[in-house]
Amino acid sequence: MALLAPTALRADPVLNHNFVVSLLDTSSVLATIGSAALSAALDVAVGGFSECSGIEMTMKPEPYKEGGANGFTRQFPNRVEWSAITLKKGIGSGNTLWDWHYGFVIGKGKRRDGLIVLLSDLHVPNNVWFFRRGLPSKYSGPQMNAMQNSVAIESIEITHEGIFQLPFVGAATALASAVAGGGFGASIAAAGSTPGAIGNLL
Repeated sequence: MALLAPTALRADPVLNHNFVVSLLDTSSVLATIGSAALSAALDVAVGGFSECSGIEMTMKPEPYKEGGANGFTRQFPNRVEWSAITLKKGIGSGNTLWDWHYGFVIGKGKRRDGLIVLLSDLHVPNNVWFFRRGLPSKYSGPQMNAMQNSVAIESIEITHEGIFQLPFVGAATALASAVAGGGFGASIAAAGSTPGAIGNLL
């Protein structure tokens, strides 16, 4: 608590509408991390997503009925199951999502890693997740209705082999908030070499 007062660092909840998603043609973890700075540019190339869901993992415990222990059932960790990630965006002039899925139909498909970046209100990365070896398992075109004037939305469902969250990304957001609030000098004094990490994270 003593650190928060002089540095003006805050830990307000982050809103869910500022985010970017990039689909990367790489399976290298280091390359994915290095692409964080390019995530906004890569997202523009894909078209910009309006919704992202499915950052979820579930572990179903393995129950074991131990002999003589009749008052409870022991629970042991089991295999982790990853939910599919669903990306939705308004249809534009491109057909990137269709092409990615259809590539597997004709035997020329390529798996993609993905980068999901949640931004603060200052548009600084607050959380970064990446998934590896993404496989487009379902493509959905827009539902068209002449009685409505809604945006035409297409979506793609991506199964993958694990989601990982990059550590310490939120520290950059806290420092950016301190700078915006006029606490830059105090932040540097308290955080030591942390400001040097901004260039590596953004």
